[in-house]
Amino acid sequence: MPPSTRETVASDWVVSVRTAFPNMANPLGTLFGGEVLALMDVGAAIAAQRFCRKVVVTASTEPIDFRNPIHVGEIVELKSRVAWTGRTSMIVRCEVHGENPLTGERRLCTIGHLNFVAIGADGRPAEVPQLRVETEMEKRHWQTGERVRQDIERRRQRKAPEPSEP
Repeated sequence: MPPSTRETVASDWVVSVRTAFPNMANPLGTLFGGEVLALMDVGAAIAAQRFCRKVVVTASTEPIDFRNPIHVGEIVELKSRVAWTGRTSMIVRCEVHGENPLTGERRLCTIGHLNFVAIGADGRPAEVPQLRVETEMEKRHWQTGERVRQDIERRRQRKAPEPSEP
């Protein structure tokens, strides 16, 4: 991490829990991927906003791995935490677990990283604090966030495809 004059702040996990209801599910009785993505976006935004204490916007979602389905009636636990910070942007790690409420069996269902930009009162990108990284887990998450950020930069350097005609 480069030295910085910015304030250094730790990031705590933001945890939200809910039940998977039928209106969130596909015909197989498992949560739609879009429902999971929406939960991740909200949870990650809260983690980013709590970290920087500014309004944030989603800049991109990075590859999301759906590892296991979440079934109707199961408990959905979403954990989000800022993993990496730039000058105005943050990479937030999201983990989604499913839990059978009758047996207590828990499993990692989805994991991914979302990129947020802090917005100042003038509507422009605003500086965020530097992330405090101390534990081995935080160091691993920082390194992953750094790779995610490098992937974002590589994508942006490529020429954008022309829009397709209807």
